[in-house]
Amino acid sequence: MKYILATDSFKGCMSSAEVENIIAGVLDAKGIDTLCLLMSDGGDGMLAAFTTATGGTLEPVYIHDLMMRRTDAHYGVTPDGTAIVEVAQACGLSLIKEEERNPMRATTYGVGELLSRAIKHGCRNFIIGLGGTATSDAGIGMIKALVDIFARGKNFDEALKTELGECRFTLACDVDNPLCGENGAAHVYGPQKGATPEMVGQLDRRAQLFAEKSALHFGFDRSAEPGAGAAGGLGYAFMQYFGAEMKSGADLLLDIIGFDEKIKGADLIITGEGGADRQTLMGKLPQRILMRGQQTGVPVGLVAGSVSDRELLLKAGFAFVESITPDGMPLEEAIKKDVASSNLRRFADSLG
Repeated sequence: MKYILATDSFKGCMSSAEVENIIAGVLDAKGIDTLCLLMSDGGDGMLAAFTTATGGTLEPVYIHDLMMRRTDAHYGVTPDGTAIVEVAQACGLSLIKEEERNPMRATTYGVGELLSRAIKHGCRNFIIGLGGTATSDAGIGMIKALVDIFARGKNFDEALKTELGECRFTLACDVDNPLCGENGAAHVYGPQKGATPEMVGQLDRRAQLFAEKSALHFGFDRSAEPGAGAAGGLGYAFMQYFGAEMKSGADLLLDIIGFDEKIKGADLIITGEGGADRQTLMGKLPQRILMRGQQTGVPVGLVAGSVSDRELLLKAGFAFVESITPDGMPLEEAIKKDVASSNLRRFADSLG
């Protein structure tokens, strides 16, 4: 028997590699052949997944984080010179304690620094992973950094006359929210980044004003396009200021690794994520893998830390939908790595 393991990270608990290695360890002991494929849809783990898939290398850099503190970060470079950038390296939720979260102060300035380091390295084509951010500044900080670095603080038009203007950006993302409004970046994602109800309104107004001024300057407005609200509005800044192309992060990675070929002849694909619910079916990694499995006739099972809407997920076509967390276990206990690892091993042991 041959099983393909292609899970997303269990956010805040285990990486894609950790989840797959635990399952593979149990299945290998049972004599089941496994193939582990490092996964990401553009969010957590994107840098490692895309760099590994392309046979690239990691480049260390020293930049500012979302609170303008100096921090170490990395970007990837593929053999053909394409840069792989995970914006969470500069402004991710993991870089700040929960009690310190304040999206009114948090900035994407470090994202601009990260891009500039790759450009100075010679990169002109970029794959940008949008996700896992603690910012909601609509990319204002990133644009400021690029103007500071490439135009010595003058203006964006001057910055575009440099090597910055030669760059092309592809956005890897699974979010289709617009920039502003009740479905926009501030209203949907602001609270999890520490925004109070008052802050949400302020963040939304700030983004709307930025979009209005940008539209006057460029003569067009991309703030209502799907994905503009990704990563606190970074999606908008990339599309409005650089003409970036938005793609499904999951599909982008699956195509890069030749997923459709790798799963031929497999008996089962196991995918997963931290929390599975009806939103899983809205273009997230497990749903994209389910589609690939259905197209090639390979069944796809779904495992998650927690599961809601199980019947809906089964109706969509998953062979099974399993939560590794026992009924009644508190969330704070379930997300401890040793506890989650033990629960995951028990799930893997039930497979055969």
